[in-house]
Amino acid sequence: MQHIRLSVLALAIVASPVAMGAEIKVISAEAVRDALESVAAQYTKDSGNTVSFAFMTAGQVRDKVQAGEAADIAIASNTVIGGLAQAGKVTAPTDLGRIGLAVAVRDGAPLPDVSTPEAFVKALRAARAVSFTDPKAGGTAGIYFAGLLQKLGVADEITKKAVYAHGGRDAAAKVASGEAEIGITFPSEIMPVKGAKVAGMLPASLQNYVTYAASIPAAGRNAEAARGYVAALTAASAREKWIAAGFEPLGK
Repeated sequence: MQHIRLSVLALAIVASPVAMGAEIKVISAEAVRDALESVAAQYTKDSGNTVSFAFMTAGQVRDKVQAGEAADIAIASNTVIGGLAQAGKVTAPTDLGRIGLAVAVRDGAPLPDVSTPEAFVKALRAARAVSFTDPKAGGTAGIYFAGLLQKLGVADEITKKAVYAHGGRDAAAKVASGEAEIGITFPSEIMPVKGAKVAGMLPASLQNYVTYAASIPAAGRNAEAARGYVAALTAASAREKWIAAGFEPLGK
Protein backbone atom coordinates (compact mmCIF):
# COMPACT_ATOMS: atom_id res chain seq x y z
CA MET A 1 0.00 0.00 0.00
CA GLN A 2 2.83 2.37 0.88
CA HIS A 3 4.50 1.60 -2.46
CA ILE A 4 1.28 2.46 -4.31
CA ARG A 5 0.90 5.76 -2.45
CA LEU A 6 4.49 6.74 -3.27
CA SER A 7 4.00 5.85 -6.94
CA VAL A 8 0.85 7.95 -7.14
CA LEU A 9 2.66 10.88 -5.50
CA ALA A 10 5.56 10.57 -7.92
CA LEU A 11 3.15 10.52 -10.86
CA ALA A 12 1.40 13.65 -9.57
CA ILE A 13 4.68 15.51 -9.29
CA VAL A 14 5.69 14.57 -12.84
CA ALA A 15 2.28 15.58 -14.21
CA SER A 16 2.13 18.87 -12.30
CA PRO A 17 2.64 21.91 -14.58
CA VAL A 18 3.98 23.81 -11.56
CA ALA A 19 6.71 21.24 -11.05
CA MET A 20 7.54 21.20 -14.75
CA GLY A 21 7.41 24.93 -15.40
CA ALA A 22 10.49 27.15 -15.38
CA GLU A 23 10.70 30.65 -13.98
CA ILE A 24 12.16 33.03 -16.56
CA LYS A 25 13.82 36.06 -14.99
CA VAL A 26 13.83 39.14 -17.23
CA ILE A 27 15.70 42.38 -16.68
CA SER A 28 14.42 45.04 -19.04
CA ALA A 29 14.29 48.69 -19.95
CA GLU A 30 10.95 50.12 -18.87
CA ALA A 31 9.80 51.33 -22.29
CA VAL A 32 8.70 47.84 -23.35
CA ARG A 33 6.95 46.95 -20.09
CA ASP A 34 3.32 46.80 -21.24
CA ALA A 35 4.07 44.64 -24.28
CA LEU A 36 6.27 42.25 -22.29
CA GLU A 37 3.70 41.74 -19.57
CA SER A 38 0.85 41.30 -22.03
CA VAL A 39 2.69 38.63 -24.03
CA ALA A 40 3.90 36.94 -20.83
CA ALA A 41 0.36 36.35 -19.61
CA GLN A 42 -0.51 34.29 -22.70
CA TYR A 43 2.92 32.65 -22.81
CA THR A 44 2.46 31.35 -19.27
CA LYS A 45 -0.91 29.86 -20.15
CA ASP A 46 0.52 28.16 -23.22
CA SER A 47 3.81 26.90 -21.77
CA GLY A 48 3.38 26.54 -18.02
CA ASN A 49 6.50 28.66 -17.55
CA THR A 50 6.31 31.83 -15.48
CA VAL A 51 7.98 35.14 -16.26
CA SER A 52 9.18 37.62 -13.63
CA PHE A 53 10.37 41.13 -14.45
CA ALA A 54 12.70 43.76 -13.07
CA PHE A 55 12.32 47.06 -14.95
CA MET A 56 15.02 49.73 -15.03
CA THR A 57 16.91 51.98 -17.44
CA ALA A 58 18.83 50.55 -20.40
CA GLY A 59 22.08 51.58 -18.73
CA GLN A 60 21.18 49.66 -15.60
CA VAL A 61 20.38 46.57 -17.69
CA ARG A 62 23.85 46.85 -19.23
CA ASP A 63 25.50 47.21 -15.82
CA LYS A 64 23.69 44.20 -14.35
CA VAL A 65 24.59 41.94 -17.26
CA GLN A 66 28.21 43.07 -17.14
CA ALA A 67 28.22 42.30 -13.41
CA GLY A 68 27.07 38.75 -14.13
CA GLU A 69 23.56 38.92 -12.71
CA ALA A 70 21.77 35.60 -13.22
CA ALA A 71 19.01 36.84 -15.53
CA ASP A 72 17.55 34.63 -18.24
CA ILE A 73 16.69 37.46 -20.66
CA ALA A 74 18.04 40.99 -21.00
CA ILE A 75 16.05 43.58 -22.96
CA ALA A 76 17.20 47.10 -23.80
CA SER A 77 17.97 49.26 -26.83
CA ASN A 78 19.68 47.29 -29.58
CA THR A 79 22.70 49.56 -29.13
CA VAL A 80 23.12 48.38 -25.54
CA ILE A 81 22.35 44.75 -26.32
CA GLY A 82 24.63 44.83 -29.37
CA GLY A 83 27.50 46.06 -27.21
CA LEU A 84 26.91 43.29 -24.68
CA ALA A 85 26.80 40.73 -27.49
CA GLN A 86 30.13 41.96 -28.88
CA ALA A 87 31.60 41.53 -25.40
CA GLY A 88 30.33 37.95 -25.26
CA LYS A 89 27.96 38.68 -22.39
CA VAL A 90 24.73 37.83 -24.24
CA THR A 91 23.52 36.09 -27.39
CA ALA A 92 23.00 38.01 -30.62
CA PRO A 93 20.10 40.51 -30.32
CA THR A 94 16.57 39.66 -31.41
CA ASP A 95 14.85 42.91 -32.42
CA LEU A 96 11.38 43.34 -30.91
CA GLY A 97 10.01 46.74 -31.93
CA ARG A 98 10.89 50.36 -32.42
CA ILE A 99 9.45 53.53 -30.97
CA GLY A 100 10.00 57.29 -31.12
CA LEU A 101 9.93 60.00 -28.49
CA ALA A 102 6.76 61.83 -27.49
CA VAL A 103 5.67 64.84 -25.47
CA ALA A 104 3.56 64.26 -22.37
CA VAL A 105 1.11 66.76 -20.88
CA ARG A 106 -1.37 66.57 -18.05
CA ASP A 107 -4.76 65.13 -18.95
CA GLY A 108 -7.12 68.02 -19.66
CA ALA A 109 -4.34 70.51 -20.39
CA PRO A 110 -4.18 72.31 -23.76
CA LEU A 111 -2.06 70.50 -26.33
CA PRO A 112 1.11 72.44 -27.17
CA ASP A 113 2.15 72.75 -30.79
CA VAL A 114 5.16 70.47 -31.26
CA SER A 115 4.80 69.95 -35.01
CA THR A 116 8.02 71.74 -36.01
CA PRO A 117 11.41 72.20 -34.33
CA GLU A 118 10.63 75.88 -33.78
CA ALA A 119 7.25 75.12 -32.22
CA PHE A 120 8.78 72.40 -30.05
CA VAL A 121 11.43 74.76 -28.69
CA LYS A 122 8.76 77.39 -28.06
CA ALA A 123 6.72 74.87 -26.06
CA LEU A 124 9.74 73.89 -23.98
CA ARG A 125 10.51 77.53 -23.22
CA ALA A 126 6.90 78.27 -22.30
CA ALA A 127 6.67 75.35 -19.87
CA ARG A 128 7.17 76.10 -16.18
CA ALA A 129 9.01 72.79 -15.72
CA VAL A 130 10.09 69.95 -18.03
CA SER A 131 10.46 66.34 -16.88
CA PHE A 132 12.67 63.65 -18.42
CA THR A 133 14.78 60.76 -17.25
CA ASP A 134 17.99 61.80 -15.56
CA PRO A 135 20.69 61.09 -18.18
CA LYS A 136 23.01 59.92 -15.39
CA ALA A 137 20.62 57.00 -14.77
CA GLY A 138 21.37 55.63 -18.23
CA GLY A 139 17.89 56.00 -19.69
CA THR A 140 17.79 55.99 -23.50
CA ALA A 141 15.24 58.81 -23.78
CA GLY A 142 16.93 60.99 -21.16
CA ILE A 143 20.36 60.68 -22.73
CA TYR A 144 19.07 61.54 -26.18
CA PHE A 145 16.95 64.47 -24.99
CA ALA A 146 19.84 65.99 -23.04
CA GLY A 147 21.95 65.85 -26.18
CA LEU A 148 19.10 67.29 -28.25
CA LEU A 149 18.86 70.30 -25.94
CA GLN A 150 22.53 70.95 -26.59
CA LYS A 151 22.01 70.76 -30.36
CA LEU A 152 19.04 73.12 -30.15
CA GLY A 153 21.07 75.61 -28.12
CA VAL A 154 18.66 75.67 -25.17
CA ALA A 155 20.37 73.27 -22.77
CA ASP A 156 21.18 75.86 -20.10
CA GLU A 157 17.72 77.39 -20.22
CA ILE A 158 15.76 74.13 -20.04
CA THR A 159 18.10 72.38 -17.58
CA LYS A 160 17.40 75.14 -15.04
CA LYS A 161 13.77 74.03 -14.90
CA ALA A 162 14.32 70.32 -15.44
CA VAL A 163 12.53 67.84 -13.19
CA TYR A 164 14.65 64.71 -13.37
CA ALA A 165 12.89 61.36 -13.24
CA HIS A 166 14.01 57.81 -12.43
CA GLY A 167 12.51 56.53 -15.70
CA GLY A 168 9.98 57.30 -18.38
CA ARG A 169 6.90 56.42 -16.36
CA ASP A 170 8.17 58.55 -13.53
CA ALA A 171 8.65 61.44 -15.98
CA ALA A 172 5.03 61.05 -17.10
CA ALA A 173 3.88 60.77 -13.47
CA LYS A 174 5.55 64.08 -12.67
CA VAL A 175 3.48 65.65 -15.45
CA ALA A 176 0.29 64.01 -14.18
CA SER A 177 0.93 65.34 -10.68
CA GLY A 178 1.58 68.88 -11.93
CA GLU A 179 5.21 68.86 -10.88
CA ALA A 180 6.11 69.45 -14.54
CA GLU A 181 4.05 70.85 -17.41
CA ILE A 182 5.77 68.89 -20.17
CA GLY A 183 7.51 65.53 -20.16
CA ILE A 184 9.71 63.91 -22.80
CA THR A 185 9.74 60.12 -23.03
CA PHE A 186 8.36 57.24 -25.08
CA PRO A 187 4.58 57.03 -25.60
CA SER A 188 4.66 53.51 -24.16
CA GLU A 189 5.67 55.09 -20.85
CA ILE A 190 3.07 57.87 -21.00
CA MET A 191 -0.06 55.92 -21.90
CA PRO A 192 -0.14 53.71 -18.76
CA VAL A 193 0.12 56.71 -16.40
CA LYS A 194 -3.23 57.95 -15.16
CA GLY A 195 -3.51 61.72 -15.53
CA ALA A 196 -0.98 62.01 -18.36
CA LYS A 197 -1.49 61.88 -22.12
CA VAL A 198 0.52 62.03 -25.32
CA ALA A 199 0.44 65.54 -26.78
CA GLY A 200 2.33 64.51 -29.90
CA MET A 201 5.54 63.00 -31.19
CA LEU A 202 8.76 64.97 -31.59
CA PRO A 203 9.11 66.63 -35.01
CA ALA A 204 10.54 64.29 -37.64
CA SER A 205 13.86 66.13 -37.91
CA LEU A 206 14.39 65.88 -34.14
CA GLN A 207 13.01 62.39 -33.70
CA ASN A 208 15.04 59.46 -32.43
CA TYR A 209 13.55 56.05 -33.10
CA VAL A 210 14.88 53.37 -30.79
CA THR A 211 14.76 49.66 -31.53
CA TYR A 212 14.50 47.41 -28.48
CA ALA A 213 16.04 43.97 -28.55
CA ALA A 214 16.11 40.82 -26.43
CA SER A 215 19.05 38.56 -25.71
CA ILE A 216 19.98 35.67 -23.44
CA PRO A 217 22.80 36.40 -20.98
CA ALA A 218 25.61 33.90 -20.53
CA ALA A 219 24.80 33.83 -16.80
CA GLY A 220 21.19 32.73 -17.41
CA ARG A 221 19.93 29.38 -16.13
CA ASN A 222 16.86 28.71 -18.27
CA ALA A 223 18.06 29.31 -21.82
CA GLU A 224 15.58 26.96 -23.51
CA ALA A 225 12.55 28.48 -21.78
CA ALA A 226 13.97 31.95 -22.39
CA ARG A 227 14.19 31.28 -26.11
CA GLY A 228 10.54 30.22 -26.04
CA TYR A 229 9.46 33.51 -24.48
CA VAL A 230 11.55 35.55 -26.94
CA ALA A 231 9.88 33.60 -29.77
CA ALA A 232 6.49 34.51 -28.29
CA LEU A 233 7.48 38.20 -28.23
CA THR A 234 8.24 38.14 -31.95
CA ALA A 235 5.33 35.93 -33.03
CA ALA A 236 2.52 37.21 -35.26
CA SER A 237 0.11 36.82 -32.35
CA ALA A 238 2.07 39.46 -30.39
CA ARG A 239 1.91 42.18 -33.05
CA GLU A 240 -1.27 43.81 -31.79
CA LYS A 241 0.12 43.89 -28.25
CA TRP A 242 3.19 45.79 -29.46
CA ILE A 243 1.08 48.19 -31.47
CA ALA A 244 -1.22 48.80 -28.48
CA ALA A 245 1.87 49.68 -26.45
CA GLY A 246 2.91 52.33 -28.97
CA PHE A 247 5.54 50.33 -30.87
CA GLU A 248 6.12 49.43 -34.47
CA PRO A 249 6.59 45.66 -34.12
CA LEU A 250 9.54 44.05 -35.88
CA GLY A 251 8.55 40.42 -35.37
CA LYS A 252 7.15 37.96 -37.87
